[in-house]
Amino acid sequence: MSQREVDLFVIGGGSGGVRAARIASQHGAKVMMAEEYRVGGTCVIRGCVPKKLFVHAGRFAHDIEDMAGFGWHVSEPRFDWQTLVANKDKEISRLEGIYMRNAENAGVEVVSSRAVVAGPNLVRIVATGEEVKARYILLATGAHPAVGPAIPGCELAITSNEAFNLTRFPSRILIQGAGYIAVEFAGMFRALGAEVTLVYRGDKVLRGFDGEIRDHLEAEMTRAGIHLARGLTLASIEAIDGGRKVTLSDGAVVEVDEVMLAIGRIPSTRNLGLEEVGVAVDEMGAVKVDEAGRTSVPSIYAVGDITNRINLTPVAIREGHAFADTVFGNKPWTVDHSLVATAVFSEPEIGTVGLSEEAALKGGRTVDIYKTAFRPLKATLSGRETRTFMKLVVDADTDCVLGVHIMGDAASEMIQLAAVALGLKATKADFDRTVAVHPTSAEELVTLKVALRPA
Repeated sequence: MSQREVDLFVIGGGSGGVRAARIASQHGAKVMMAEEYRVGGTCVIRGCVPKKLFVHAGRFAHDIEDMAGFGWHVSEPRFDWQTLVANKDKEISRLEGIYMRNAENAGVEVVSSRAVVAGPNLVRIVATGEEVKARYILLATGAHPAVGPAIPGCELAITSNEAFNLTRFPSRILIQGAGYIAVEFAGMFRALGAEVTLVYRGDKVLRGFDGEIRDHLEAEMTRAGIHLARGLTLASIEAIDGGRKVTLSDGAVVEVDEVMLAIGRIPSTRNLGLEEVGVAVDEMGAVKVDEAGRTSVPSIYAVGDITNRINLTPVAIREGHAFADTVFGNKPWTVDHSLVATAVFSEPEIGTVGLSEEAALKGGRTVDIYKTAFRPLKATLSGRETRTFMKLVVDADTDCVLGVHIMGDAASEMIQLAAVALGLKATKADFDRTVAVHPTSAEELVTLKVALRPA
């Protein structure tokens, strides 16, 4: 059997890989793409999309509680976990079908198998053993949950991969971690009625975020009834009747239904054939690339979480698009990683773009800080104890807004538009001369007047 040849072989059918494959094919390239699990990747199948659906489910619980203050009286509500999981599965299958059809309609040949690099221009399809010659290879296998040190009983814990498909709702859950995934699941499970313990070894959640955002989120989590166990790790997990017994590093014992590890993600490069072919990786296993996504082997590129640069789906999509335009479309461009907005779907949610106060000061800038904390209008009648927090970090010398940080309802929606303003290098004066939309929370962003200058 003669060896097949393609212009591009994409290993990994997530958001970044699919975008690259589609655009390259539209530019006239012959493209194959291999995915060993389900097309759509982490975001669609077991990440952003199901997570946001579950967050919405939790917010309905809040809405029902808030209705009474607005004159609505409803009978005792009942939540059914199995219905949520089943309906989530239907939506994920629908989206997976769209991803597959979009790839195939663009002319991409999709292979349902694991694939590995067999040479600088050679890929082996594991399911069949077939080797395909490729002018270029794109690595887009993403990342997978870390499980940390091998403590006794660690095999009894779940990760975010399994959390979306539990057969029963955990009335008591312990989550280890302090990043995006940990705080999002803590808020979601608590809103749905679970007793939640969040264990983390640091002194605050969300390392790398603005310090005041971190403080305000911890206050909100405590107010919601989430138990925060700071400065601790897990020592052991033991199976008990109907659940798990967890011993913490300080000797405390917690009994729960499930233990979830959310302590980070590791680039999926193991057993991919990279070492044998000379693709350089760092100590974590992330593929080293230049600004165009090219690895140490000129014919092999990488995009998305496998590179461990900015591990966000929209970034992977842009990296995949830039790669395809550059290599196959004669339209060279690179992704600007310097100003990327992000949202954390915690309770309440967070939106942030640009520099934190700490990062601006560390960079030697003199900054003015504008901030406010207030009870949102909805809460004045609902009676819910929650606060919205907003903060602008402004360069005192140029008046340029360096960072916008929001925590509260619709923070993710607001931060998307704030990112446009920062991308245009808006100044505080630009914000000030923008007429407010009233009554909204967002109007606070353009009405902040009193500046604080950190010592």
